[in-house]
Order: sequence, then C-alpha cells, then structure tokens
Amino acid sequence: MNPEDIQKYIDTGVEMVMAYAPQLLLAILTLIIGMWIINRVLKAADKALSKKFDPTLTRFVQNLVGIGLKLILLISVAGMVGIETTSFIAVLGAAGLAIGLALQGNLANFASGVLILVFKPFKVGDFIEGGGKMGTVREIQIFTTVLMTPDNKKVIVPNSSITGDAITNFSAETTRRVDFVFGIGYDDDIDKARQTLKALISEDKRIHKDPAEVIVISELGDSSVNFTVRVWVNAADYWGVYFDMHENVKKRFDSEGISIPFPQRDVHIYQEASS
Repeated sequence: MNPEDIQKYIDTGVEMVMAYAPQLLLAILTLIIGMWIINRVLKAADKALSKKFDPTLTRFVQNLVGIGLKLILLISVAGMVGIETTSFIAVLGAAGLAIGLALQGNLANFASGVLILVFKPFKVGDFIEGGGKMGTVREIQIFTTVLMTPDNKKVIVPNSSITGDAITNFSAETTRRVDFVFGIGYDDDIDKARQTLKALISEDKRIHKDPAEVIVISELGDSSVNFTVRVWVNAADYWGVYFDMHENVKKRFDSEGISIPFPQRDVHIYQEASS
C-alpha cells in the first residue's frame, strides 16, 4: 500500500470522526445522564411503593420499570448515532407478542400474584384454603404461593388457581367459633347433661365468656339426643380446645353416668306356632 492510499484512509477517517463525533459524544452524554435519572426514579419509586405494597411486588415492579426505561433509553441513543430503530422496534414487538402467547399461563399467574400482593386477602403466616389446597402461607411469590400443610408438606400453588377459587382465611380474625355435637341416650337426664357441659366449658380458661356459649338440643336422632355446643376461642386455641373438649366430655359423661350411645339395631325373631 503506497503512502497516498494510507493518507486517503486517514483523511477519510478524520472526516468521519469530525462528522460523527458530536453525535457520538451527545449519545454517550445522553446515556450517562439517562441512566442517572433512571436510577433516581427507581429509588424514589421504591420508597413510595414500599410504604404501601409488599416488598416482593415492589422489587418486581421496580425491575420491570427499570428494564422498560433502559430499553427506551438505548433505543433513543441508537437513533442519535444514526442506527435505524424502526425495524428494531418491530422485532422487539413481534418477540414480545410471541413470548406473551407462549407464556399465557404464567402471565395469568403473574396478574393473580399482583392482585394478591396488592389486595392482600392473606399474608405470610396465615392458615388458608385456596386452589383446592390448605395450609400455612410460607411465601407469596409473583407466580406462585407456597403453603405448608399441617403434616409439614410443602405445596406450591399457582396464583391463578388461588384467585380463581374461593379463598378461606382461617387466620383473618383473632377469634373463632368451635362447634361440637355431643349425643346422649334417650334415657339420660337432659338437664344434667347440659349442666355437665356448662361446667366443662367454664373450667376451660381458653373459652371466652363473651360471646357466651350456646348449648341446645339440635336433633332427636335415631339412637341419641344430640346437643350442639358452640363456644368462642382465640384462633390459636381452636384445635387445642376442639380436641380437649371431646376427651373431657367423654371422661365427665362416664363419671356422671351419662351414656354416649352408638347406632344399634334390635332384631326381633318371631316363631310361628306349629300346627
């Protein structure tokens, strides 16, 4: 390569630098300032959202908004240096549509997760039934909710299954009503059985005095007279009272001579007189 060709390339390079240097410098400056502004906006949004919404939702929204703003900034910078962005935007749009169609189920779970985190029908630590599953809420994620069953099994439930079904939150209130049904024999003293049940209730300090207990005869069954008993307790004491009351009633009824009948059938045999 002769010196004249080398000089020609140098001159061409200098001309290109002189022509594109201002645009390149402006694009770099725009990129730096834009990233600074985006970071400031994200920090301000994080402070505002964290006061009202769940941290999981706050982080996800922050990341989503950050990605969107950075994409817009990069496309703008690319346009400033002369890169054709129309086709690039079209490709991004087509890719977004394809991804959206491929992830319809996950998008439904995402939308349901946002609804759960915003409206908070339950929180971590609550015992719930939803999506056909029951357990204590361990984690609320964007796409799934993690439950721990009473027998310590980890169940991961899609959020769309939970929001698409009735949600029962057993921990939403501080108190719960415990319902019992106790049967006595038809030959037993109803008043004595009622007083025995009242005494057992008054002896259990976990049972609230207000609202007062309800002890009524609810059914004259095939083999028993059934009492329905309703008492109020703290939500945390529900199962303890439920199990203890059944045991205590059996023991007290036995000591008081009150029978707890079980289904039985009398068989009568008739013998015809021989001729």
